[in-house]
Amino acid sequence: MSRRQRRWWRLAIDLTLIALLLFGLRMSGYLEQHLLYFPDRPLVATPQTVNLSAEDVNLTTADGEQLHGWYLPGDPAQPVLLFFHGNAGNISHRLDNLHRLHALGLNLLIFDYRGYGHSTGTPSETGLAHDADAALSWLHSRGWSQQSIVYFGRSLGAAVAVDLARRSPPAGLILETPFTSLRAMGRQHYPLLSGLLGWVIRDEYDNLGKIAAINSPLLILHGDRDQIVPEAMARQLFAAARSTKTFYLIAGADHNNTYDCGGSAYWQAWHHFLHSLPAAATTSPH
Repeated sequence: MSRRQRRWWRLAIDLTLIALLLFGLRMSGYLEQHLLYFPDRPLVATPQTVNLSAEDVNLTTADGEQLHGWYLPGDPAQPVLLFFHGNAGNISHRLDNLHRLHALGLNLLIFDYRGYGHSTGTPSETGLAHDADAALSWLHSRGWSQQSIVYFGRSLGAAVAVDLARRSPPAGLILETPFTSLRAMGRQHYPLLSGLLGWVIRDEYDNLGKIAAINSPLLILHGDRDQIVPEAMARQLFAAARSTKTFYLIAGADHNNTYDCGGSAYWQAWHHFLHSLPAAATTSPH
């Protein structure tokens, strides 16, 4: 074998090893675990910390994971809000948000995805879909009809809510700081890396491809200074949606301070949307 042939042979081996490594990363979901999901295990507080009465909820998913959540009963004349949180922390980091939502009179169910808080497992797009199904089934077991359930998703949670709404339509769908797709987010923040290695990421969260199939009334909330998810993405989703829809732009809000910046006008947008839903959405099973 000539020197040139040896060089080409070594290059072929190196490229093969790199390809196998990247394929292994894709199959293992390694990059998703380190670039997309940022779970915290310890709960830093409970609803009782902010004077909220809550029931501990334990859910079992179709693939055998055990999830933990809280159910907060509210006004029997109000719907139940199924809350899908964002990609970091756990449910104990949403207590201020829960407190303000509960002040609207809403009944609430919030839970930790697999791998977050006290929930077992490792997060993935398929896994979070199973988690959403388990939470919805629990509400059904408590007597809540589909016509009395509103989905609320923030950021990553908006993607979970969109997917569930496509499969199991709710009375209403509220998306806050939603993105169009995970690949679009990669192109937005890591254009070079996304172009080279985007295919290694298995999870897609293609909200833009799913939202047109949703018939439930829709409210999208987005900050005009969001540095993580551009306002343009929320506008794209809104334009693609075919259901009855409302877009509320929160002046001065970044990604994580929406309801603080929005003030009373933000909560008024919630109030108007909830009261625009069909009468069945305000029928409690209790």
